Amino acid sequence: QVQLVESGGGLVQAGGSVRLSCAASGRTFNNYYMGWFRQAPGKEREVVAAISRSGRSTYYADSVKGRFTISRDNAKNTVDLHMMSLKPEDTAVYYCAGGRRGYTYTLKKDEYDYWGQGTQVTVSS
Repeated sequence: QVQLVESGGGLVQAGGSVRLSCAASGRTFNNYYMGWFRQAPGKEREVVAAISRSGRSTYYADSVKGRFTISRDNAKNTVDLHMMSLKPEDTAVYYCAGGRRGYTYTLKKDEYDYWGQGTQVTVSS
């Protein structure tokens, strides 16, 4: 089992940048594909980015492509989301998630096994 703890959220102006970090407990972090999801008030939780166990394969939602970068450090048991050129519509609670099923990575929240508690990102206009 793995525990995930996010950090780095806060209030930022439109056009600014924020780096979120997710720290994982346990010794088998590199057995997990990882993802970042977000949930805005009144909306469903949606995938933002995902990364394979090795870090060589990544996915980005169209809404964040070119602005967000997901990365992982298996030696430090961390996965980061660097968010740039932020927009008010990026305002949401951001969640880190991990899974160890037979996928390189997945975009479906039901295919992740572990979740962090979430961190709020608010982008002001």
